[in-house]
Amino acid sequence: MSPEVAPDEAVDPRTSSAFLVNESLGYLFPAALRAAAVVGVADHLADGPRTPAELAAATRTDARSLYRVLRLLATRGVFEEDASGRFRLTSAGDALRSDAPCSARSAVLMNTDRSMWLPTADLSRCVSEGTSAFEHLFGLPFWDYFAQDEDTADVFHCGMAAMSDAENEPIATACDFPPSGTVVDAGGGHGGFLLTVLERHPGLHGVLYDRPHVLAGHRLDTPGIAGRWSTEAGDFFTAVPKGDVIVLKRILHDWEDEQCVALLDRCRTALAPGGRILAVDAVVPPGNAPHQAKALDLLLMAALVGRERTEPEFATLFESAGLKLSRVVPTSTVLSVMEAVAV
Repeated sequence: MSPEVAPDEAVDPRTSSAFLVNESLGYLFPAALRAAAVVGVADHLADGPRTPAELAAATRTDARSLYRVLRLLATRGVFEEDASGRFRLTSAGDALRSDAPCSARSAVLMNTDRSMWLPTADLSRCVSEGTSAFEHLFGLPFWDYFAQDEDTADVFHCGMAAMSDAENEPIATACDFPPSGTVVDAGGGHGGFLLTVLERHPGLHGVLYDRPHVLAGHRLDTPGIAGRWSTEAGDFFTAVPKGDVIVLKRILHDWEDEQCVALLDRCRTALAPGGRILAVDAVVPPGNAPHQAKALDLLLMAALVGRERTEPEFATLFESAGLKLSRVVPTSTVLSVMEAVAV
């Protein structure tokens, strides 16, 4: 393994070369993670360690190839190999199980799907041309492609639901909801976040607003919130249902500024007097420290047309739509809650 190199540390050219070569191999870890997720190997480790041969028989895979995948993932703490050659699932890797609480398996499959993976290999096109690589590879813009490819759309929406499951509770806790009224979750997917909000606030009614094929997979039909929710199909660039609070969770980062302003304008029009918009997104911090938003920003650049934004950039979006960013509430997740009101 090549040595760690501090950005401002003077190093021998050979050390720099070794560092960069090692960094260039970093894509093999998510490739291995995807392979493990696809064959469901983690599901077969819930009851304890097993040998590669046992796991291969359970997953109908090649034992030698599976071992090599597990060996690499063990270097990152997902699995651990013992002295007898058996592998166990670590606590850090436990969410790779499909039946784990807050399972990340669907999210891993989404993030490493070819619809996401292939455009990132063509980032140089994005840098040179200032546009997404997705349409060049797939013949259609991202959302148009998903509209005509049900299998890929299902991977995306199930993956987004899985990403949301671990963050819904802390984000709902951070949000300031009124004791009564209507909360509209615009582009709310399968409704995991709205479900959490309604469970926490029994005086609220919720509207899940999304495309018809997305709403078909909603998760709101539970006894605890019976009679307090409805679904409504539509295009949020055309109109948004009226509400006291309108939530945009992981939405604005999907779009360019002009489209965000148009969407926020629709939301402002739909707000009840004294209402608020809660935009839930990552806020890119200044400086050189790692942050998930800095990585996800490149995925957005490659596959969609959007980008992650700083707090001043969000403030400018709201101002352009006749709104004021009243406060930013950090959460224990990578996302923050940006509260906006009509000017």
